[in-house]
Amino acid sequence: MRILVFQIDIVPGDPEANRKNISKWFKEQVSSEETDLVVLPEMWTTAYTLPDLHNQAEPPNHETIDFLKKLAQEYGVHIVGGSIAVKEESGIYNRAIVIDKKGSVVYEYDKLHLVPMLKEPDYLAPGREKVKVFELDGIKMGIVICFDLRFPEIMRELALQGAQALFIPAEWPDARAGHWEVLQQARAIENQMYVISSNRVGAYDGVEFAGRSMITDPWGNVLAKGSQGETEFLTASLDLENVKNVRKQVPIFDSRVPHLY
Repeated sequence: MRILVFQIDIVPGDPEANRKNISKWFKEQVSSEETDLVVLPEMWTTAYTLPDLHNQAEPPNHETIDFLKKLAQEYGVHIVGGSIAVKEESGIYNRAIVIDKKGSVVYEYDKLHLVPMLKEPDYLAPGREKVKVFELDGIKMGIVICFDLRFPEIMRELALQGAQALFIPAEWPDARAGHWEVLQQARAIENQMYVISSNRVGAYDGVEFAGRSMITDPWGNVLAKGSQGETEFLTASLDLENVKNVRKQVPIFDSRVPHLY
């Protein structure tokens, strides 16, 4: 499977401008002959305009879902649509959306772990459901969002469900860029899966973002990595036989003794 990661800047508080930018980049970068799956970053329609999300968040069956469905169909690619702010009666959720090449929503995930340093709990509601794997082209995959990366339990749960690849849309700050890189490699190594991240670049409200989107293989080798500050488009191919081989050579799942943990 051929992956294309969008590492982009985001126009704060302007979903329409961001959708136009995504359309432009799809036209410039995406070819169904060269790409099977496109990955977008966290909160790419609004950025982290948390105090204004009550005006900017979209309802569940929102314009951005229709927009992503049309892109998937037009270009014949699956889309891991990063995450967007979705408003329901129970609160505003940071929701990841996965759409297949036919334009069908195959999975949605609400961010479980909200960032206290950004006062996310003041503006967002946490997810209410356990993580689950989804499938694209017969490949089992999982998705978490940004701060979730610091909680290895949920990545292990996805691996135990059979996930061979993990996606991480993010707005990770440059101040903790070292953690960002090391934790991705750690999650890949300890779960023997591909880890694919899409992190934004640029700055907002005094925060510089880390960029450094990565595609990491099950051995922890970095196949592609973005720079700190530039809009870039990363590509790599996922070889699922590699997952099987690594899990056979170092059989950690067969060696687990969870009844003693």
